Amino acid sequence: MKAKKEVAVAKFKQGYNCCQAVICAYCEELGLKEEDAFKLAEGFGSGMGGLKDTCGAVTGMFLTISLANSAGDMENPMATKADTYQKFREAAARFKEENGSIYCRDLKNMNGPQPLVCCVKCVEDAAAIVDEMLAE
Repeated sequence: MKAKKEVAVAKFKQGYNCCQAVICAYCEELGLKEEDAFKLAEGFGSGMGGLKDTCGAVTGMFLTISLANSAGDMENPMATKADTYQKFREAAARFKEENGSIYCRDLKNMNGPQPLVCCVKCVEDAAAIVDEMLAE
């Protein structure tokens, strides 16, 4: 799969929220309609709808990893669940190592109109982690 971090950053600068920017960058390759991902991720920006909880870029990273890793086997829902959870923990650790936290309240260290530099970095870092993990 082609690296998508530049696509994610461009979408964020276009007005997508941080979660939308990350998940929507990967839709075509993962077989998800971008419009559906855009709608699904709308409430996850600014740390879960502005609550400044888990960073929206991290949430988009998690959604993308889940979509890429899940077997989608509804008859055997445990088929890939443990592996997906492990990938989440690994991705979160990588993101936290780079940024110090996975929480928007810690990461959003500026005020003003979007796109904030700190948010652009979060989108870029989350997508870079997805790029690396999907390439492994």
